[in-house]
Amino acid sequence: MFRQGDVLIVPVPEEAVPRHAVDAAGEPRDARGRMVLALGEVTGHAHALVAPGKLVRTGAERMLLHLPEGGRLSHEEHAAIPLPRGWYRVVRQREYTPSAIRVVAD
Repeated sequence: MFRQGDVLIVPVPEEAVPRHAVDAAGEPRDARGRMVLALGEVTGHAHALVAPGKLVRTGAERMLLHLPEGGRLSHEEHAAIPLPRGWYRVVRQREYTPSAIRVVAD
């Protein structure tokens, strides 16, 4: 497992990846060609990768990441993390408040 700030990246065995995720085109990249896993609402900083592959949303808050050649996860306020090739589940940290459970955004 890999963690960078409020993002957790968990390896997924290829045989456990749903067929619709394998066949999906993936999310569009941002203007800088990055796959953005999480974007900070306050700072505009992003947990992002510039690498071959795709980011697939499989539900409202569920994401799968495919890196056929590996990649490097970067963020302006955290050390970069090298990721080996493979499939990953991307999990956003959540926090509890009395009014709701919400996704953390830095």
